[in-house]
Amino acid sequence: MPPLDLTADEVLTTTRAARRRLDVDRPVERALIEECLRLATQAPAGRNRQRWDFVLVTDPAKRAALADLYRLGLTRPRQQVVRDGVDRGDPGRGRRIAESAQHLFDHLHEVPVLLVPSIRVQGRHENASHVGQANTWGSVLPAVWQFMLAARSRGLGTAWTTPHLHYEREAAELLSIPYETVLQAALIPAAHTIGTDFRPGPRTDVDEIAHWDSW
Repeated sequence: MPPLDLTADEVLTTTRAARRRLDVDRPVERALIEECLRLATQAPAGRNRQRWDFVLVTDPAKRAALADLYRLGLTRPRQQVVRDGVDRGDPGRGRRIAESAQHLFDHLHEVPVLLVPSIRVQGRHENASHVGQANTWGSVLPAVWQFMLAARSRGLGTAWTTPHLHYEREAAELLSIPYETVLQAALIPAAHTIGTDFRPGPRTDVDEIAHWDSW
């Protein structure tokens, strides 16, 4: 599939979290996903070690089981997730986001491709410190975002989700991922979008977030 006629700036400003606009009835060609992955692996990685791995889940039974773990993570989380603190989002959009999230909750198992980006480690102790976490996630998240940008430019929609990580060990067993030496980073649904006319989202003005030389 040829890329959409989008500039780099348009791709960067219109790669939205797609939930309701994922076309669950249209198959996604394996070659198209592999094309996005080739672009993803051009992302920078710490010391160029390229410790990333990408598990692509297309089997209907495994998609359904993985979607169930995602739902469990939302309805029966195993860890407390702090939700207080800074929130620069538009309060008026809260209902729309909730409805969009509910749609994904109901239909995740129908999405043709579920991507589980992961990173290899010597052991889970590597993430015990803040520095260790920064080193680890900084060596895989740029590649995942690059995959999502490549997907957008080719008419695919994606969304970054993490609730299934409450049941990461169960997901590892389901997908035969070595739990002790491979960390899962997210669960990314990928599908063709219903329409391609995404727009930039509302964001905080740069003057409010830029701190020059000191806070």
